[in-house]
Amino acid sequence: MADEELLHRQMPNSVEAEQSVLGSLLIDQRCIPEVIEQLTPDDFYNRQNREVYEAIYAMFTLSQSIDAITVLERMRQDGTFDAATTRGYILQLVEVTPTSANVLEYVKIVKDKALLRAIARTSADISAMVQNNDGTAQDILDAAEQRIYDIRQGRSSRGLIPVSSVMHDVFTRLEELAASSREVPGLSTGLSALDRNIAGLNPSDLILLAARPGMGKTSLALNILLHAGKHSGKSVVFFSLEMSREQLVMRLLSNECFIDNKKLVTGKLDREDWKSVIMAASALSQTKILIDDNPSLTVADMLAKCRREKNLGLVCVDYLQLMTSSGSKRTASNENRQQIVSDISRSLKIMAKELNVPVLCLSQLSRANESRTNKRPMLSDLRESGAIEQDADIVLFIYRDDYYNPDSEAHNQAELIVAKNRHGETGTVFVQWLPEYTTFSNLETHREPPN
Repeated sequence: MADEELLHRQMPNSVEAEQSVLGSLLIDQRCIPEVIEQLTPDDFYNRQNREVYEAIYAMFTLSQSIDAITVLERMRQDGTFDAATTRGYILQLVEVTPTSANVLEYVKIVKDKALLRAIARTSADISAMVQNNDGTAQDILDAAEQRIYDIRQGRSSRGLIPVSSVMHDVFTRLEELAASSREVPGLSTGLSALDRNIAGLNPSDLILLAARPGMGKTSLALNILLHAGKHSGKSVVFFSLEMSREQLVMRLLSNECFIDNKKLVTGKLDREDWKSVIMAASALSQTKILIDDNPSLTVADMLAKCRREKNLGLVCVDYLQLMTSSGSKRTASNENRQQIVSDISRSLKIMAKELNVPVLCLSQLSRANESRTNKRPMLSDLRESGAIEQDADIVLFIYRDDYYNPDSEAHNQAELIVAKNRHGETGTVFVQWLPEYTTFSNLETHREPPN
């Protein structure tokens, strides 16, 4: 008896709710946008219901008129029309749905059942991983957390997705950009010339910021973090594997109140300085800038922490070569360091996609440029791994000529070299370097007025 019951047990579903949703769409086109926004074809358990919804979904993307007749024609084109049953089933959906007034209630039921099915499949997969001893406990825990996170984000299905299903999201993004008053589509860096060159920091991008020690990598990253924290309205996270949180906040204070960093380090502040510091501290406290200075973080640790943050806008990591591989038991003695760095850079790119936010990662450069006459960095100078260049969407180098040539005419100026840019052209952006505040600013705001 128990075996027979198990044989006939079905995954959670509600055929009635699915039919009511489809019937509502067929009799009232006004409710289609709300439903399309909340349901995907995979949310439908019944195959016939799923095929009908796929046709409606594709037609909505193409702005076509939707009713029983046009949906039947679309299903003929898609090859999902069954002459014996489809026409009668479509008419039945229309007849059994007297009104679309409760369509959102039906949608909730369909979504709830789809969520339960996803949880059931994930639970079975995790149990199978444990039974088959697929990796260490930490590996399985990371995989389980990833799968649960995917369900929460509505990405439990990892199958092939037709272009028609993605087109709606693309058009929504285009409409948002067209209606926006922002000069760049991505998150602003606070440096207008750089924003124009790379179109800001865009979701799911891995941006690599590399330079030799002392060029100002951390300063530029904090510049960008502070601007995003103050103006984006989102949470921004800084993972520092090198500097302590107190040092980082001191840098942020110096940047915000424009007081010489040496004064802050030594505490030699006069009355006016204290007023500026207090005002800057108050302004910084209003932002959602989050700092983690744990020196032994892995990408998996970072991802787990960031998943818990609502309205996340930007993640900064300082810096790549100090990170440990997600399988933290591995060391350079039993695994090639180049392979470890390759794994880390790939994991950072995956993290950017999973969180759908820009990830700004700092990196050291090799000493190769110092043996050249022209010491400007090149992609071949990236330290330890060519995979870093491959995984990054944007690669930025910092070069200050007066670092190598004290008599340089470009005193306290920096070149931000865009060596790779998946969104546009490469090139060089010139900015002002303010060493006393350890910060960068727009060059045009510091030019001397004409005589």
